[in-house]
Amino acid sequence: GVRVSRDGRSVFVSDEYGPYLYQFDRATGQRIRSYTLPGNLYVANLSPVGKNEDTPANTSGRVYNKGMEGLAITPDGKTLVGVMQAPLIQDAAVKASANLLRLVTIDVATGATKEHGYLLTTGSGVSEIVALNDHEFLVDERDGKGLGDGTTAKVKQLFRIDLTGAADITGLGGAAAVAAAVPKSAAVVDLVA
Repeated sequence: GVRVSRDGRSVFVSDEYGPYLYQFDRATGQRIRSYTLPGNLYVANLSPVGKNEDTPANTSGRVYNKGMEGLAITPDGKTLVGVMQAPLIQDAAVKASANLLRLVTIDVATGATKEHGYLLTTGSGVSEIVALNDHEFLVDERDGKGLGDGTTAKVKQLFRIDLTGAADITGLGGAAAVAAAVPKSAAVVDLVA
């Protein structure tokens, strides 16, 4: 994900392989800051050949190639919201939380983070999130099909979520994290239909 700061001086980039979140100076391209994300998002054993990370050696963190895919910035420029593309290894391993994705809010100034739960409806993952205001967002759910590989897309939907009063699920897993997930609208748009 890539977002430009409200003043236009910085560019924020989420990198799904850490996951990492960086701030760059737009004029020079220099990296200004690396934000520290919650530790439960990271895998313990990185591999120079990424697919080797999908081994029993990693029992927690992001799934290979499915880290912080989407990134939003609130219109006031104060908060970044990253979304994990797929459930974390530890969430997917528990039936109660197998469809739980994690949204991470990051205070741009302080770097403080919170995690919020998002439950997949019919898609296999999320690729993007867009801020409508400081608390409402559009999130896409999709199936990864219809990408010129001869398959037909079945799921491409946009949902509206509201983080007002959303519980911080940092440190929670399983049924407790699911129970605290952010409510969402019915599909705002079904792009396949």
